Amino acid sequence: MTENTGVRLGAAPGSRGRTTIADVVVEKIAGMAARDVPGVYALGSGFARSMGSMRERMPGAGSGKSATRGVSVEVGELQAAIDLELVVDYGVSITDVVAAVREDVISAVERMAGREVVEVNVTVSDVKLPDEADEGEERQRIQ
Repeated sequence: MTENTGVRLGAAPGSRGRTTIADVVVEKIAGMAARDVPGVYALGSGFARSMGSMRERMPGAGSGKSATRGVSVEVGELQAAIDLELVVDYGVSITDVVAAVREDVISAVERMAGREVVEVNVTVSDVKLPDEADEGEERQRIQ
């Protein structure tokens, strides 16, 4: 007599186990996709960017920009909801930039993480004016 273990011989490999995707994975995918949209200057509020800049200068705190700054997500087994906070360049159409961000973020998360994106909420918290110093320029002047 043989015991039925519930695994069908010849079953597709995708049906043999469970895949869990951490929230931080979806945050990084969404953050990178949003940053690549023309007209997006940065992600996160001015305060969050300032704190991130200070953190980046501390020894041992990691290098480079945080890929998840300005991004928060809720990820379920089949779906994801994403909240983004952006700073846009002065002179761009904010509605066009936000529409492109939504489209690119949804496409990237659904393609890479295999989760249906049910919503992408975007808050535009600031506009980068042409005469404002860049974060990198300000950092060099302070040192």
